[in-house]
Formats: sequence, C-alpha cells, structure tokens
Amino acid sequence: MAAGFQGYLAGKAPAEIGSSDVKRFLSHIAVEKKVSASTQNQAFSALLFFFRHVLDRDLADISETVRASPRRRLPVVLSRQEIRRVFAHLQGVYLLMAKLIYGCGLRIQECADLRVKDIDFERGTLTVRSGKGDKDRVTVLPESLKMELQLHLAGARRIFDQDFRDGRAEGVALPDALERKYPNAGREWAWFWVFPAPAMSDDPRSGKHRRHHIHVSNLQRSFKEAARRVEKIDRNASVHSLRHSFATHLLEKGYDIRTIQSLLGHSNLQTTMIYTHVAGRNLLGVISPLDTP
Repeated sequence: MAAGFQGYLAGKAPAEIGSSDVKRFLSHIAVEKKVSASTQNQAFSALLFFFRHVLDRDLADISETVRASPRRRLPVVLSRQEIRRVFAHLQGVYLLMAKLIYGCGLRIQECADLRVKDIDFERGTLTVRSGKGDKDRVTVLPESLKMELQLHLAGARRIFDQDFRDGRAEGVALPDALERKYPNAGREWAWFWVFPAPAMSDDPRSGKHRRHHIHVSNLQRSFKEAARRVEKIDRNASVHSLRHSFATHLLEKGYDIRTIQSLLGHSNLQTTMIYTHVAGRNLLGVISPLDTP
C-alpha cells in the first residue's frame, strides 16, 4: 500500500505531502480501484502510522474522503436434504461434531472448545463459554443427539482415566487465569474436553505434556471432502455453513429473529437479519393482491 501511495503522488517529496494527498488517495482507491471498506481502512491506518511515526506530523481532517462501500456477502446455506447427504459421508467424531454445530448453531472453534461441564442433558442445553467477543451464551441441545453424545462421553472418560492412571498428563489447559487460581481443576473430569485429541503433546506455551482438543483443521478437511462427494452442491460450503443453515432453518420454521440472535450470540440484530435474505419462505406473511380472490 505504501508503494501505491508513493506511485500515486508521482515521487512527491515527503516534506510536501499533506492531508489533502491522503484524502485524494483514499478516495482514489475507493472510487477507481474499487477496494473494499476493510482495505481502505487498512490503507488509512498505514498512512496514519506513516505520518505520526515517520513524518512526525498529525493528519488534519479527512472527513470528506469518499468511503468504500462495505460489501455484504450472503451466507452459504445448505438445505436439510443437502446436510443429510453430507453427513452420510462423515463418520465417527467428525460426524458428531458436525451434527452439534448444525444442531446448536455453533462456530467450529466453539465446538472444539467444549468441556464436559458445558453440556446439561437434563435441561437440554449447551453452554458456550468465552465465545466471540468473550461472551457466554446458552443454546439448545438436540434431543436426537443426547444418546450419541453420552456414548461418546463414555469413550472420552476412558481416555481421561487412562491419562491420569499413567501419570503422564498434567491436566488440560484452562481458560484465562483459572489455572493459577485453581491449579488442580485441569485434572477434573468436568473440565475435560468433549472432543479430546487422539494423542497427548507438549503445550507450546507452558511446556506441559497434556491432551488438547481435536484440531479444527481436521474437521474442516473432513467436511470439505464430504461436501465434495455430494452431487449438485456447487457452492463453496464449509463447516460454518452448518451454523448459517441452523439460523436459516429456524427462521423458516417461524422462530422469532431475536430468539435466533440469542442462540447465535450476535451482539447486533442486523447481523442476524442477514438470514432473512436467504430464507426460503415469505417471512413477512404477506399475500400478494394477485393471489387474493
């Protein structure tokens, strides 16, 4: 971006560069280069740093700069039939993780970070802790997954018992400062991963030999391969498409948009409203005058 600014000024001496040059350059890349809003903001941050720390000057008012328009991308949503066909090509732990992501509206990292204590079978809820924006939220736990999840946790319990029976494990990693406050909590079953990795490894930050959760890249690869094997899915579907599909399918069933916002953990309702553009039903409930007798 610095080279682009220098080329735009045609070799103008640094001492002669002013705020008007920055204003014209930012408008130029927005109007003629058609860069995205994030790219324009990145260019502004770089130039602000250049002025303050290289030229030792502050930028004057550039409020009249033409702003690049934010580009809104519609999410990739799969139909229920497409999701069932993708699931048919998944197996084992990756199938269970994909079902949880779709059934609970999780982000992929939120699924990987789940602890045993986050699942409440009696209440039928799943708690997401320290999600995006470091927020906790509660979402629905599908009734159809309870038995499968309990069987999976029985296997995870065997891994947990084996780790500490051998005396090799030093306890799972804990969030934030909890490890200092409760040094033995990482050895408790409640804090163990729902989806533990198949083998232990050294923690690069603490140097401790412990078991981590399954890496999200493994699920991403498995899902991509499964989607590729399904005929007639010509969109760039990813694991995150399952979260988009969760929201869209709830909207199509008539659930309130604010309920969906809460389940997804969106701070802004406008973020959730994007699903109204991809839902496959008349969300307004309006009957066209052409259809009325």
